[in-house]
Amino acid sequence: MSNAVQAIDSALRSALEGRVFGMDGTVRDIVIALICRGHVLVEGPPGLGKTLLTRSVAATLGGRFGRIQCTADLMPSDITGVHVFSSEQERFRLMQGPVFADVLLVDEINRTSPKTQSALLEAMEERTVTIDRRSYPLPDNFLVLASQNPHEFEGTYPLPESQLDRFLLRSSVDFPAPADELSVLKTYDKPGAGRGEPPETALGAQALEAARTEAAQLRVTDALYDYVRGIASASRAHPRVALGLSTRGALALVRCARVVAALAGRDYVTPDDVREIAEPVMAHRLTTTAEAELSGVSSAALCNEILDGVEVPRA
Repeated sequence: MSNAVQAIDSALRSALEGRVFGMDGTVRDIVIALICRGHVLVEGPPGLGKTLLTRSVAATLGGRFGRIQCTADLMPSDITGVHVFSSEQERFRLMQGPVFADVLLVDEINRTSPKTQSALLEAMEERTVTIDRRSYPLPDNFLVLASQNPHEFEGTYPLPESQLDRFLLRSSVDFPAPADELSVLKTYDKPGAGRGEPPETALGAQALEAARTEAAQLRVTDALYDYVRGIASASRAHPRVALGLSTRGALALVRCARVVAALAGRDYVTPDDVREIAEPVMAHRLTTTAEAELSGVSSAALCNEILDGVEVPRA
């Protein structure tokens, strides 16, 4: 059956149709983050349309849009803003940085230093910004869409664990399928293509609130809560994991599973919903041991090992 969560998914996909190709999984992850009031880290090599996707989503959501192009010399004040003295008003006034937005695009976030990356910690978790010991509120629906290149690329910094944990989901973008790549070539080969009018706003605040209310009303059994707790405990005890899933990460797993269930048209959450969204929620939060890194074990593979080692509750 159709519901408010499915309506948000359909509206966003309709707005992106003809502009973004071959990113269905990432669009789903963004829908989940919107409803869960979370943030998304989009990871993949350059030139696959990550920036186009995030800009198009921001235009679809409406509101104030901010953009940060991360570089090695970027400073925290370039993100948050600074107080400057106004001779006309004879007082200091705040020159707001790009973080004061409804939707913030942080492009190539891992090309700036951890010190500068940390300027986003308070904003992403508490939706406030503190400048010179004074706190300023951000919009209630503040959303960060950050893109990053794979860590082995030259000139990149690994994101601190505290920064990674504040991203609800990490969505991986890979090279498109032949049909999708052909659509990209036909759509964007002309000079100036891709710089046209952004998609019209399709998602309103009321629709988002209806979807959030609906997701919150889905039934989650005590057995399922215990299943998620077991996954978190297993990640912390895994011999090839140095830092396992945090309590924030376990909570994210339940919240995202609610939206996955609603997208499937159900009013209850199952262990399969948890398993379906586990890798985008967990993989970036797991810190592997040195031995695991040397042996080439990925965090995604560890997610599967952890899930396979936890008993699935029966209905």
